[in-house]
Amino acid sequence: MSRNAIGYSTAIAAVAFWSTTGVFLSYLSTHFKVEPLALAFWRNLLISATLVPVFLLTNRRLLRIAPGEIGFYALFGFVLALLNYIWTLAVVKDGAAVATVLIYSSTGFTAVFARFLFREKLGPAKIAAILFSLVGCVMVSNAYRAEMWRLNVVGVSAGLLSGIAFSGFSLFSKEASRRKVNSWTSLIYSFIFGAVFTFAFSLVPRLPGSAGVARLLSPNLPATGWLVLVVLALVPTLFGFWFYNMSMNYLPASTANLLATLEPPMTALEAYVLLDERMTIIQIAGGLAILAAVAMVQFEKAEPRTSAAPLDIPSSDRT
Repeated sequence: MSRNAIGYSTAIAAVAFWSTTGVFLSYLSTHFKVEPLALAFWRNLLISATLVPVFLLTNRRLLRIAPGEIGFYALFGFVLALLNYIWTLAVVKDGAAVATVLIYSSTGFTAVFARFLFREKLGPAKIAAILFSLVGCVMVSNAYRAEMWRLNVVGVSAGLLSGIAFSGFSLFSKEASRRKVNSWTSLIYSFIFGAVFTFAFSLVPRLPGSAGVARLLSPNLPATGWLVLVVLALVPTLFGFWFYNMSMNYLPASTANLLATLEPPMTALEAYVLLDERMTIIQIAGGLAILAAVAMVQFEKAEPRTSAAPLDIPSSDRT
């Protein structure tokens, strides 16, 4: 098998795993009534509890960080906690397909933030991408309809904020890559601190999607529910990152990122078949606008191939 064939197959496999995340979250919320914050907390905790023992046994070097880096990882984890909470809330309130499309709007937000933080060029393609992202985000979330702000203000707000939250996570990932931090080290510590901060969020009274500390720590799930939660935490995230990192050894980063735009249609199809979710024509058109924005940014980047596998997560990832 050629290098390109291996790269394409592993990148598509990564997206296939990531695309199931929203479906799992929606299923757990609908069938077992687990609050969004509890879902975000247990996902972070289970991933951390799995990765730490694995690397203690296989490669302890990846767990070593300098004391001066703790603050960076704490901020990284805080942003991840916000992202997981907000996006899970969007999945529960808006549906898996809509929430997955909305997170792609991070492409436009990331381009703006990177202009000020990393002095990245903001050319015509990126400006167009920002406009397409914003318009698409409004269309997909139904934010243009006044009644949605009355009937589903939490869902609309979470949907709109999920792209901003993911752009923040992408920028921290970029900074970790710039510091030449191993991708697995970034992943481990961001999820460890992410679990700490999602627990802290449960202390905030009347937080949407939270039922307090007791329900967070003991979501009253049957054995089947716990099994689904464990599969959610481990399979889509770990296999997704593993395949994605592998693809980066064979493909340019821009190509791998662009292939990740297969995620929304995959999630939409899975949500349609498994959860009977449907998107309106306007929402589909908005989703296409967001995907067009992603393509504009990726084609402008035209990054050269590299054998490194940084955790510079594409603007399509599901966290």
